[in-house]
Amino acid sequence: MQPNTLYFGDNLAVLREQFPDACVDLVYLDPPFNSKRDYNYIYRDLAQQGDTAQEQAFTDTWTMEGAAAEFREATESGFPEGELIETLRHVFGDTSLVAYLSVMALRLRELHRVLKPTGSLYLHCDPTASHYLKMVLDCVFGQDCFNNDISWVRTVPKSDYREGAVNWPRIHDVLLRYSREPGTGCVFGQPFTDYSEEYRRRYKHVDADGRRYDLYSLIAPGNGTRGHPRYEFLGVTRYWRYGEEKMHQLLAEGRIVQTGPGLVPRYKRYLDEVPGVPVGDVWSDIPPINARAAERLGYPTQKPLGLLERIIAASSNPGDLCLDPFCGCGTAVAAAQALGRQWCGIDITSLAVTLIRERLSDHFPEVYPSPGDVPVNGLPKDVAGATMLFNSDPYDFQFWALTLVGAHPPGGTGKKGADKGIDGVVLWHDGAEKLQRAFVSVKGGKHVSVNQLKDLLATLETEKAAVGLFVTLTPPTKPMQNMAALAGDYTLATQFGELKFPKLQILTIEELLAGKRPALPQTSQLQGHKAAKAIGDKGGQQSLFGDEG
Repeated sequence: MQPNTLYFGDNLAVLREQFPDACVDLVYLDPPFNSKRDYNYIYRDLAQQGDTAQEQAFTDTWTMEGAAAEFREATESGFPEGELIETLRHVFGDTSLVAYLSVMALRLRELHRVLKPTGSLYLHCDPTASHYLKMVLDCVFGQDCFNNDISWVRTVPKSDYREGAVNWPRIHDVLLRYSREPGTGCVFGQPFTDYSEEYRRRYKHVDADGRRYDLYSLIAPGNGTRGHPRYEFLGVTRYWRYGEEKMHQLLAEGRIVQTGPGLVPRYKRYLDEVPGVPVGDVWSDIPPINARAAERLGYPTQKPLGLLERIIAASSNPGDLCLDPFCGCGTAVAAAQALGRQWCGIDITSLAVTLIRERLSDHFPEVYPSPGDVPVNGLPKDVAGATMLFNSDPYDFQFWALTLVGAHPPGGTGKKGADKGIDGVVLWHDGAEKLQRAFVSVKGGKHVSVNQLKDLLATLETEKAAVGLFVTLTPPTKPMQNMAALAGDYTLATQFGELKFPKLQILTIEELLAGKRPALPQTSQLQGHKAAKAIGDKGGQQSLFGDEG
């Protein structure tokens, strides 16, 4: 396990192979949890017509057929959660719920293993699954390690009743918080929100030095049933919150006020002593990501940065290691980096890994000058690994290959022509501040032909793009090399003279892995290209079953 690293792969395998026991201080996970939601917006938009296998693989169906291996391993593990899942199957049958819980049980067991004794886990879900997930968590962590059921108010009530809705509007998500060990040993720092002006006005008394204060009761709640002491103090006999020694100490410090003989003394609390209103287990002060939010990246499941910053600040210390095993668009990773924590993120798609690398480079350029500076464990490092990625998932191979040439999927349009072969785009401004484009075509099969190169060249001319990049896993043929050589140049006029770049460039995966890069006007190329461009206007957290189909 390496801190500040993204891991590409199935999080169950990554956790088992890369993470030792008790190495993580805080876990936040936001797994797919709504079985009716399709998390494949990206692939559906970028795939050509007829490419349905990938779309099906990334649809959150959670069938027992798809989770058969997880169900078998969970129920045969001998752990309590296995018995629970077996029982639920007897009750509900072979449902998507049982499949989902089987998948989650194995991963929660591993997350429990990697947590330090002082660590905490926050599981983000919605009310349709939270009560079942809590049962699994009780089995994995133990009921005495349950700390909070937090409600995050993520939206305002909608007027669905106008369309015939007969339910209370669903406006909150659930955050289940568990500690690795029972008791008070886990890291936790109480967060506060600012006092309202109405609350400040309650502190109506002012000391000679100008400090505002109010008076609070010293009488113990419960009328003695909670073990508080009873004695006489300043002529008044009551059950008091503190013992006699403490009460006399407070009196000597001027913290107890008796406004008249025989009246019950009260505690003097200053407004500036408490940092604010303690945050409870209902969070209504953190708005969701709306369509105009500056931090919006396009993921429909994206969570606001403020939500993750609150969790990480409260349940970890600077320098601690935070883990998000379903890191998606990387909000937890970005929040951890901003707060001075170490982090690890795991995701099953190279698209998510690419997006997070761009996000970190965009927001922390002093640490990660370019996306390639963000360490990744699991991406191909040689041709054999690239071939394996292509054979297991052609679309993941495509997205990964685009990162090697600094390209983005053509998400700005949200469309891809079935015969244009445009898999990615690189943008830059020329000397006249006109936006120029290089189109990228990625080929991973065993054979490439000059006709594929002709298609790319025709698209360049039709779309008036400046350069075409043909990225191939297979070495090009001689006719392809000749065609590229005869295609001419793209000329860029600068104050230092004209710069020429080959109009049609063929780059093999082997060359790119060895460090070769496309010949493009890098000094004029757009810098800090927003991570949102990686997915256009749509996106989604991927299903665990991304390696199937």
